[in-house]
Amino acid sequence: MTATSGRPAAGSDGGRGAGGPDDTVAAVVRQWRSVHPALDTGPMEVIGRINRCAALLQQAEDAPLRRAGLSRPEFDLLGALRRTGHELTPSELAKETFSSGAAVTKRLKQLTERGLVERRGDARDRRVAHLRLTDAGRDLVDGILPEQLAYETAVLSVLAPAGQGELAGLLAELLGRLEGRAAALRA
Repeated sequence: MTATSGRPAAGSDGGRGAGGPDDTVAAVVRQWRSVHPALDTGPMEVIGRINRCAALLQQAEDAPLRRAGLSRPEFDLLGALRRTGHELTPSELAKETFSSGAAVTKRLKQLTERGLVERRGDARDRRVAHLRLTDAGRDLVDGILPEQLAYETAVLSVLAPAGQGELAGLLAELLGRLEGRAAALRA
């Protein structure tokens, strides 16, 4: 470990001694270290693993959502409408779900056609739409959320509860700092 970063020093085994954990990122790191032994691969070991985990989770496509005929982004829109408890505009939904306006518009069209979301025009400004869940949309979210959480619990069960808590805390710290930096850059 380096004294300043708390990360393994360049050229170390990243805590993966004999019989230790190994993954595809560790293989990539070993390859880079053979080409550039002095290179600090600490950032790659964190960001690479976050990206790889995200890709694998997306490939699994959330089985309960898939069975309901929903993509994760569609469920995120429905979930935002359900958890906020009030109507949202498309731009508010984009902000809530970290999506582009175009992506939200496309998803809303599909969800409206399926009868899960309804649109109401603004009385003062016809350019503004207010969106809310239909009864069918609310029932779908309420029905699938426990199953989705059980699925996610099963995915995370490879980690001990203490490890899950530690990981959640570290990711929350990283996310908070990244969101703060992004907000400062936009200002």
